[in-house]
Amino acid sequence: MLTYAPVSEAGGVGKTTTAATLAASHARAGHDVLAIDMDTQNGSLTYFFGPDYDRGDPSADNLVRHLVGRAQGNFHDLTIKVEAGIDLIPSHNMLEDLHEFLLNEKNQAENFGESYSMYHQLHRVLSEANVRDKYDVVIVDSAGKAGPILYNALVAVRNVVIPFEATAKGQESIEGLDDLVEGLEESIDIDVGVLAVLPIGYKDTRDQNKILQNLRESGFPVPVVIGERGSLMEGCWKQQCSPYRYVEEHRSRKRDYETETLEQFDELARHLEEEAGLDMKGVTA
Repeated sequence: MLTYAPVSEAGGVGKTTTAATLAASHARAGHDVLAIDMDTQNGSLTYFFGPDYDRGDPSADNLVRHLVGRAQGNFHDLTIKVEAGIDLIPSHNMLEDLHEFLLNEKNQAENFGESYSMYHQLHRVLSEANVRDKYDVVIVDSAGKAGPILYNALVAVRNVVIPFEATAKGQESIEGLDDLVEGLEESIDIDVGVLAVLPIGYKDTRDQNKILQNLRESGFPVPVVIGERGSLMEGCWKQQCSPYRYVEEHRSRKRDYETETLEQFDELARHLEEEAGLDMKGVTA
């Protein structure tokens, strides 16, 4: 089973777009994919795929209710089928108060002399739902900043893919995230693996080449590098679909650089699947 979270402390580097595109690539290769949206921002995975869902409905069963033991139904009923057969668990506004909810649960448990880990609740929910038996790939699109949402995601998936700007700012973000992962491992005793670093907006400048060299020399895996593809990604957000569907249905002519980008995301997805020992089941043309 392949499990990971695209993570970056810097905003606007394509974290959610990376999650959506890789989810689509895994699904098009024949894998059963669960995508979990734990991002509190409106520009989240839920918006990207555009299902008919009201994230502000306080009466609706949602992931947060399951995380704090207040579920109103079966976990698998939370999923919505979206593009390429991906099962999406949408984001809900209750995520904004997750820290407070988990803290209340922790205090209540301790009052009864029980132990309670605020950061292991997503792991618990996925285990109880036997997600491993149903899916080949689980991707969690989490909040970028440190806190209970990110920590729950990392404890559950144990692996990260890091999209970043191929700039000095991006280099700082990578180093900061490495410190975060190491700190998380020390504080709650888990190993978190960096499956891949994904440079985005690459223009083959001298400075960018130096950053890539430093990354590779530092031991970070960099399977592919994505060029500047702002218009493609903006079109995906506008049409609420993956780059694959956007190119197939919303482009009047084929653009070689967009085809190259899709091939690079496919290459990255195959790399991640190989790392997890998943067999390629067949790619959708």
